[in-house]
Amino acid sequence: MMSGFSRSRAAGLLAGAALLTTAACGSGAAETPASGSAQTSASGAKPEVVAAFYPLQWVTEQVGGSDVQLTTLTAPGVEPHDLELGVKQVSDIQNAALTVYIKGVQPAVDDAVAADKSFDAATAVTTLPAGEHAEEEGHAEEEHGHEEVGYDPHIWLDPSRLATVATKLGERLAAADAAHAQAYKDRAAQTAATLGTLDQEFTKGLSTCMAKTLVTAHEAFGYLADRYKLKQVGITLDPETEPSPARLSEVAKVAKAEGVTTIFTEALVSPKVAEVLASQVGAKTAVLDPLESKPSGDYLSAMRDNLKTLQTALGCTA
Repeated sequence: MMSGFSRSRAAGLLAGAALLTTAACGSGAAETPASGSAQTSASGAKPEVVAAFYPLQWVTEQVGGSDVQLTTLTAPGVEPHDLELGVKQVSDIQNAALTVYIKGVQPAVDDAVAADKSFDAATAVTTLPAGEHAEEEGHAEEEHGHEEVGYDPHIWLDPSRLATVATKLGERLAAADAAHAQAYKDRAAQTAATLGTLDQEFTKGLSTCMAKTLVTAHEAFGYLADRYKLKQVGITLDPETEPSPARLSEVAKVAKAEGVTTIFTEALVSPKVAEVLASQVGAKTAVLDPLESKPSGDYLSAMRDNLKTLQTALGCTA
């Protein structure tokens, strides 16, 4: 899942068009306030908040707490970029006080959100460019008429960046629901502190590694590599893109030259290509979770499992 996550958005567009047409035909409908706050404050109901996929669900749960009614668009076990919005999901977005998403991950969501009632988490942090061979794969996407963004969207794999997202989300929820503003800000501060602790664990845990190169199924771990001074070499930019023979050969050369002992696979992506590459370079495989879907535990436990996996694969001392 990389820059653009470019996929067919026809179903989402049709559903959105149908909903908007229905709304336009209604009589006497009041215009939604820009912040969504007037409607929720007047009714006393919890503000409806939509999270696009799991990492954003997790951070919204932490910051929103019991003061929001949260809906997640992407079901567990589903790749976020496979999402096609149904009428109900478009309705959820239209009715929400706030939709939390990352532009470029899910084109149908990008099309459905309203600028004044949405929070693009990528705008809260400094982003990194898309992977090293994004341009090559991007041409194929452009031929299908899809929009690209120029950055890597996997910001949640750097706990320090996700902490910044939590802080900004607290501010946005406070603006949308003034009655609980301080509670949002307090929970945001606590979430940022928890993520700060996780960041320290990664910094310490990866500081003594003998190896520094991550060969991954797709280029999802750029932020993690950037934060902890590692090097990512992705087999593909996008998990559904088949690597070219030239790319496989290039990655194999890097893996051999740098003594890579582990090729990282993912739970939601077929491991076949990674297994073939591992056999070619005399390495083993291990699962490194990009957390694009809900894990068996939660964000924190899955990230700590990732840390243990990295420590074993990279030869890190305690």
